[in-house]
Amino acid sequence: GKPVRVTNKSFIDYIFTTSLEIAQHFDLPMQIHTGFGDKDLDMRLANPLHLRDVLEEKRFSKCRLVLLHTSYPFSKEASYLASVYTQVYLDFGLAIPKLSVHGMISSIKELLELAPINKVMFSTDAYAFPETYYLGAKKAREVIFSVLRDACADGDLSIPEAVEAVKDIFSQNAIEFYKIKFPVKSFCSDNSISSIPGKINANVQSGVSFVRIIWVDASGQHRCRVIPAARFYDVVQKNGVGLTFASMGMTSFTDGPADETNLTGVGEIRLIPDLSTKRRIPWETREEMVLADMHLKPGEPWEYCPREALRRVSRVLKEEFNLEMNAGFENEFYLLKSVLRGGEEVWVPFDSTPYCSTSAYDAAAPVFHEVAAAFNSLNITLEQLHAEAGNGQFEVVLGHTTCTHAADNLLFSREVIKSIARKHKLLATFMPKYSLQDTGSGSHVHLSLWQEGKNVFMGSSRHGMSKVGEEFMAGVLHHLPEILAFTAPVPNSYDRIQPNTWSGAYQCWGKENREAPLRTACPPGISDGYVSNFEIKAFDGCANPHLGLAAILAAGIDGLRRHLTLPEPIDTNPALLDAKVQRLPKSLSESLEALKKDTVLNELIGEKLLVAIKGIRKAEIDYYSEHKDAYKQLIFRY
Repeated sequence: GKPVRVTNKSFIDYIFTTSLEIAQHFDLPMQIHTGFGDKDLDMRLANPLHLRDVLEEKRFSKCRLVLLHTSYPFSKEASYLASVYTQVYLDFGLAIPKLSVHGMISSIKELLELAPINKVMFSTDAYAFPETYYLGAKKAREVIFSVLRDACADGDLSIPEAVEAVKDIFSQNAIEFYKIKFPVKSFCSDNSISSIPGKINANVQSGVSFVRIIWVDASGQHRCRVIPAARFYDVVQKNGVGLTFASMGMTSFTDGPADETNLTGVGEIRLIPDLSTKRRIPWETREEMVLADMHLKPGEPWEYCPREALRRVSRVLKEEFNLEMNAGFENEFYLLKSVLRGGEEVWVPFDSTPYCSTSAYDAAAPVFHEVAAAFNSLNITLEQLHAEAGNGQFEVVLGHTTCTHAADNLLFSREVIKSIARKHKLLATFMPKYSLQDTGSGSHVHLSLWQEGKNVFMGSSRHGMSKVGEEFMAGVLHHLPEILAFTAPVPNSYDRIQPNTWSGAYQCWGKENREAPLRTACPPGISDGYVSNFEIKAFDGCANPHLGLAAILAAGIDGLRRHLTLPEPIDTNPALLDAKVQRLPKSLSESLEALKKDTVLNELIGEKLLVAIKGIRKAEIDYYSEHKDAYKQLIFRY
């Protein structure tokens, strides 16, 4: 006969509780279907929280219950029950592969928010057709990799802990829950935990052909080595790849070390992949990319490494003042298209519409939809975007995070924008002054100080900021001329930093004053009279963000150490007060001279690295003073 659906609630409850008693008596597990599934379900009654009365009963406290299908869409509720009741376990079969990729990832993340990892398991649940076994097994591994990779990147798990989580979720938890008694082959050898992540990644991230190892040199240029995936996971992820000392002495105009950097082709370092930054490339899914640290040998950082320099100065801020600096960047750039003029290729603006033009965004929307999707897959927060004042110019605003992650995110965001623009036969350039007759592009950065998860830059002082906030900002203002040698690193940078262009040409600060290089900000949601952060406008797309933030941090630390105070804010255009307000360096030569006189940055960033930076900047000055039109080639390098 046909199946019969029981609808009498009392009878259903009797069958259910009797089944629980029998299962407990014979020490059998029991699977409970909550959440989505049968089409005639009343989803309001499928919430697993309705089980609480049963779970609270002492007679069922020894039961072993597993909630199936992630209890979708009640994944958070299921996670809560597993965290509170010892007898509740979770299975995310059917949700994978039935949901969308975003749905699968988000539901697993919700399960793991509260539920212990040793109570989460997977079954393929091939309820409709046998191919579901394959799809479930394949997609489950991809999704778990994505979720645990993010957990490692956020610091919730170490890589060895993530590896153990994989073993638990796909094997050990089910073995213990169902009391399976048969030999189970180990996931991997016990030779070395450092070899495990590669094996797990190689299995889960199927279809990866190459891994790009990315670094940024002292002239701010993105560079990479491309490694076949098999070799990367077998050898390179642990031992790195070789790179000549000369690579950190190169300039924006040639691929050779500048004379006064003390760096030559003699000597070699190792580019060691930072696996916490490894990402699947959204626009080329057959590849992954990872940021590299520079080591003399594995485990021994090289003193010229930009990422290590930022970490080093961040540690000083933490150890001396128990503070962390957060940063959020605003990326300005031009989109250019290729045209033929007189038989030669010329790159011209994508359009010629005004600031915040709706038609400009509409024309570029296909690019930005891909950019936003790529940011999402890379866990980069996109806060807003709009057309800027220049012809073909746009701005993309990134969310704030700890300064080390913010610098990494800025590098990834540049890679995304340039690569996706290239797919659309456009050229994205972050150079400071693409056209001397048009608006310049910056990488404005918003900074704040945090302590134990709280923004402590805000305060009730006369300026709406705390004492430590004022001292830190006063240090940055004091050292701003020499900071420019890091944040405005090429002569073209100073074509941008001009009065009356909202780029901050004078050594001053202001409250919501966009002509000041340092601007305190009170964004929506902040109480009136308080400021949550300050913005530095004199930061552009040719700067290595790790070195730029390291210089800013060092200056702020000096302000904290010496308890510096801010002068009165400038509440008008400083160009109108030219005689009263000091002009910031008008050229790279002037900022380099300021850097040569500075001792604070030398102490905190490191003498050898500063020697190299000074040598590179001098070479830039000499070359571009002799080759007046050479700056036009920077669109291809930045």
